[in-house]
Amino acid sequence: MSAENFEYETLDVAVDGHVATVTLNRPTKLNAMNGAMFREIGEAFRKLDTIPAVRAIILNANGKHFTAGLDLKESGSVLGGNDGDPARVREKLRRHILFLQDCFTALEETRAPVIACIHGACLGGGIDLISAADMRVCTEDAYFTIQEVNVGIVADVGTLQRMPHHLPQGILRELSYTGRKFTSAEADKYGFVNRVLPTAEAALDTAKEMAQLIASKSPLAVSGTKAVLNHSRDHTVRDGLDYVATWNSGQLLGEDLMKAASAALTRQEVEFADLLESDD
Repeated sequence: MSAENFEYETLDVAVDGHVATVTLNRPTKLNAMNGAMFREIGEAFRKLDTIPAVRAIILNANGKHFTAGLDLKESGSVLGGNDGDPARVREKLRRHILFLQDCFTALEETRAPVIACIHGACLGGGIDLISAADMRVCTEDAYFTIQEVNVGIVADVGTLQRMPHHLPQGILRELSYTGRKFTSAEADKYGFVNRVLPTAEAALDTAKEMAQLIASKSPLAVSGTKAVLNHSRDHTVRDGLDYVATWNSGQLLGEDLMKAASAALTRQEVEFADLLESDD
């Protein structure tokens, strides 16, 4: 399958075969997140979700660091203006924060699993971003900071909602209250990352291996598993069991089950069909 490329101001996005790569691309600004980057992240992941061939997505970054977080020099444009009636200004800001949240929720709602590949610093909004990914790999020199408390605000784009599912409560609260760095070794110890590699190249190679393995499986089963895992995280066990029963009652009639069973019996690889395009 031929490669496909997309044009963005702050990102490099490419699809090669069944694997897409989204790369933060403001290296001279340490990939600091301005308004355009927030918007384009949401647009890129929602666009990739419409491409049936995409079965796994790697989130990477160019330059020395993964991201320095919110671009403080452009924070006014990111957070919105403050002229006008105070109540209306606050209502507008609330809607803008919800928009920023939705840009990162796009990773979670994309059918294809997302693997974040982190090197160097990952600060503030970077934690919001990678906490919405399915998996994370990083370099030995990577470090993470829940930066918002250091600039006098409450993290509001996903960190405080998603990180409780990735880190023990005591550790998360310490990191959120103190704004201190936590290293790749700590991230590995507490299970925040799946792998720690010596270099950025090795980390990206590992992410590609994971993506290729995921892409070799039934896309119907993988996307269904992601949907069920996300639903189970947000609901009771009973609700989750009911949801997966309903899901499988509709999906088990597909051809992938027989293909996978045949492959297991014959020990041969099988090629699964892509998901279908939406009529929207």
